Amino acid sequence: MKITTKKFRNLLQGVWVEGEGHKFKLQNKYSYQEIEEINSASSDQIKKCVDIAEQSFSKDALSNYERGIIIEKAGKLLAQRSAEVVQTLQQEAGFTASDAQGELKRCLETLKLSAEEARKLSGEMIPLTGAPDQKNRIGFTVRVPLGIVAAITPFNAPLNTVTHKIAPAFAAGNAVILKPSTHTPLTACLLVQAFLDAGMPAGMLQVLQGGAEVAQGLLQDERVRFFAFTGSTEVGRQIQQAAGLRRTQMELGSIAHTIVCDDANLEQALPKIVNAGYRKAGQVCTSIQILLVHRSRYAEVCAKLAPAVAALKFGDPSAADTFVGPVISEASAQRIERWIQQAVAQGAKVLAGGSRQGSVIAPTLLADIAPDTPVGCQEVFGPVMSVVAFDDLDEAIQRVNSTPYGLAAGIFTNRINDAFKAARLLQVGGVHVNETSSSRVDLMPYGGSKDSGFGREGPHHAVHEMTEERVVTLTLQ
Repeated sequence: MKITTKKFRNLLQGVWVEGEGHKFKLQNKYSYQEIEEINSASSDQIKKCVDIAEQSFSKDALSNYERGIIIEKAGKLLAQRSAEVVQTLQQEAGFTASDAQGELKRCLETLKLSAEEARKLSGEMIPLTGAPDQKNRIGFTVRVPLGIVAAITPFNAPLNTVTHKIAPAFAAGNAVILKPSTHTPLTACLLVQAFLDAGMPAGMLQVLQGGAEVAQGLLQDERVRFFAFTGSTEVGRQIQQAAGLRRTQMELGSIAHTIVCDDANLEQALPKIVNAGYRKAGQVCTSIQILLVHRSRYAEVCAKLAPAVAALKFGDPSAADTFVGPVISEASAQRIERWIQQAVAQGAKVLAGGSRQGSVIAPTLLADIAPDTPVGCQEVFGPVMSVVAFDDLDEAIQRVNSTPYGLAAGIFTNRINDAFKAARLLQVGGVHVNETSSSRVDLMPYGGSKDSGFGREGPHHAVHEMTEERVVTLTLQ
């Protein structure tokens, strides 16, 4: 069944319109069949979009409660359209059925959380009477929206990551301009349409299609007060430099590690490790790229992981039992294949996988990689995991901290001292004990350190990032 999304182009003032910029083609990531041809927004349309957002923000009179109702209703509408959402994710993102359903399930939870945050957004009392000569004075804070939020979103989570940006931004009272990935623009538009149908005021949520030129156009307009970006560290640096003193939220690159200590319960750990290494074809910032295993368990882990990885079905994402579908493009698949071959040329052993079929990389497990090979020191962003032995926990922690990234790490151990040591010393945004680096719950604060960025997603935390605190005092006469 062909997806029906012809109307989804650029959204201005509540109306889907054709772009006036250059065309880009959208392809099925497995078959390469063209899905649609889309016109990006022109510079005039970008300016018009910001004009509309500014006007809409200045006159929006919705209460916190009303914003919560709209977000909640959008979730209900999206759930009713789940078949179309899943099919769109499979075609334009190359997701398997399980990955697409998981993405939708998390999106609905994020909408629910954002609706709750809209309703309870508030400030706090200031204990002014605790200061000298303030007996007849009271003070409190209120949280006020920033104005216009630009959300620049990635291809690897084209529904839930988009939701994590636009739902908290609207919950906080901001007008939102969304620039989805050119690889996966349609899924985001299905979400936006649900918001429109739920009663979103025209102009409070708009969409601009296109690539870097659209982001640059938004960055050049000082009326855009906040940029929420998920993508590469390189692009994140460019956005941050252009944003200047304006606030940003950056979720950037990663080389995610998970540590398996000598006392780990492998029966519980290994299924989680396989899932975290290969779901979404390894195209998750926190997918396990390096599995650090204590030397005393190294041979056992390799012996058990290799057949488990080799048994994962890969290929056509529309097949019900496919676990690993295509990566986002054939060019990406060719790069990943080349990196695997480089690792092997430098002495690595292929324990499972290693082959490529079009844009599909067979789930690959490597051992004995050289630290300076690309799969060991650069972000793979594909279904490739490397097992590396360590002798003591300090060595494992040092290995994690030696990369320029710091998004998340997992550690499997039953020793509380080692768990707390890892939590204290690992230079990452999240440490998950007896879970993998990819263990994320949508209500938790999520973000990194170092070259993995800053700021936090998670509706409660994002709402606070997308508002500012205003102090109000009142002197009683």
